[in-house]
Amino acid sequence: MEYGKTTTAINLSTILAKKNKKTLMIDCDPQGNATSGIGADKDKEPSIYDVIINNEDIEKTLQKTRNNNLKICSSNINLAGAEVELVDMENREYKLKNKIDEIKDKFDYIVIDCPPSLGLLTLNAFTASNSVLIPLQCEYYALEGLGQLINTVNLVKKHLNTGFEVEGALLTMYDSRTNLSNQVVKEVKDYFGDKVYKTVIPRNVRLSEAPSYGMPIIDYDPRSKGARCYEKFVKEFLKINEMQNKGKHMM
Repeated sequence: MEYGKTTTAINLSTILAKKNKKTLMIDCDPQGNATSGIGADKDKEPSIYDVIINNEDIEKTLQKTRNNNLKICSSNINLAGAEVELVDMENREYKLKNKIDEIKDKFDYIVIDCPPSLGLLTLNAFTASNSVLIPLQCEYYALEGLGQLINTVNLVKKHLNTGFEVEGALLTMYDSRTNLSNQVVKEVKDYFGDKVYKTVIPRNVRLSEAPSYGMPIIDYDPRSKGARCYEKFVKEFLKINEMQNKGKHMM
């Protein structure tokens, strides 16, 4: 299993919670990998689908996790139809934001795992968020679609959410032995400048194994290189946020 977007959402949320930050993770991907990867029940109803499409109270969807400071709003395959159902809805880009606004004061951080495509579900997540964190795998296709993503971010900022910004870029699946990984690192740093986190997440077998056990890496194997690097990343993430005095935060 590759790791990047969802693995980062799971481990960022978990480590924030372990640092006594009241954290909510919202799974907005119809595949529901963040839900199963953190050990939550994908069959629980209501889910994020009901929040966005049926105007369900988001608090009724929240599941507890192994950590008392972390809750999750789960996803399942029902969400796959939401893109089509949202098309004809009024204020379709604000469905998630309106629900999050009702509970955001109860959490220090809200982390949203977006779908891989730039559709209406992702637009809902962007409209509801302060910023977007971009995990980039050190792979050949890593920069493909990046221009489209940044263009979408700029359009959201202009038309839907004026406070929206790029939080930072996190390099994952890094292998120092390959020229390709080092080339991707250079290109990402040229593109994002100081928005690239100093911490890099390496290729790590334990990181790939953890989701199949429904556990974040910090619980599955806290001594692994992957766990140590995610700990280091969250420490860097928090330091930057504290320096910028951002307070409440969503992505």
